[in-house]
Amino acid sequence: MKTMRVVQVSKPDGPFEIVERPIPEPGAGTVRIKVKACGICHSDSLTKEGSFPGIQFPRVPGHEVAGIIDAIGPGVEGWAVGEAVGVGWNGGYCGKCDNCRRGNLFACVKGQITGVTYDGGYGEYMIAATSGVARMPADLPANEAAPLMCAGLTTFNALRNSGARGGDVVAVLGLGGLGHLAVQYAAKMGYHTVGIARGKDKEALARKLGASVYIDSQSQDPAVELQKLGGANVILATAISGDAMSAVSGGLAINGTMIVVGAADSMQISPMLLLMGCRSVKGWYSGTSIDSQDTLQFSARTGVQSMNEYYPMEKVNEAYERMMSGKARFRVVLTIAS
Repeated sequence: MKTMRVVQVSKPDGPFEIVERPIPEPGAGTVRIKVKACGICHSDSLTKEGSFPGIQFPRVPGHEVAGIIDAIGPGVEGWAVGEAVGVGWNGGYCGKCDNCRRGNLFACVKGQITGVTYDGGYGEYMIAATSGVARMPADLPANEAAPLMCAGLTTFNALRNSGARGGDVVAVLGLGGLGHLAVQYAAKMGYHTVGIARGKDKEALARKLGASVYIDSQSQDPAVELQKLGGANVILATAISGDAMSAVSGGLAINGTMIVVGAADSMQISPMLLLMGCRSVKGWYSGTSIDSQDTLQFSARTGVQSMNEYYPMEKVNEAYERMMSGKARFRVVLTIAS
């Protein structure tokens, strides 16, 4: 029996274990993916710590997967062995429940979450439902593509669904793992892009990524500075600080929207600010497989790139701690196969 190596968690808050398992066969409606790279995301802590409701162990984490189709299950059409593909947070949907029938595929009541409800990409092979699989451009290397399956998808998809039009003021709060991609996407989409972060030292990075304006939230009031530009039509909040989100909310233009993609603690916002300007605050779910595919294609076509640190599977503990510490610049990727 042929085997594979995977990184698994056997119990809540347990250690990462590199173990040998039989290589699984794809069932009906699924494909087997030979994993080349898998990003390490902060959401992987839901698996590592066992904090996701109903999670079952042992579990292989990882939802920023890039690889190639290695085998196809019964009844699968439209996919071929050897295709370069990716799998993100949304690991598939049923297409039959009321949410799916209304087009809200992300809210499928039977939806799967890669690396949480089933085994993900911290291993040499994985099985994925075809509804959760995205095609990757042939010229996009797997190790560069992997973080785009979550961090890239979330920011790209939020921006393109924000209602902003070319030339509108779009501010990105935070220049970390999500923010450094969001600034690139906003600039490539033709927005008047503003980067907001703590410290003057971040300005060079923000401008390199495409921001035409930088606001240092340590020495400037970001709300005041945004209003000098006429207000932000969209603020994409990628930071994980509720206080930072609260501080920038006053910079929204009339009819402006703050879109929250950073998993922060509670924030405060004035009801009068919302009422008097028809302003709004909303969250944004990452997206489904076709959104991932669009993200990959746009990134490859326009040159948007994730800034990554790479680690072999054997150093998964070091890689995970590097990500959790917030010191990574800017995404951490496990390289599984060449």
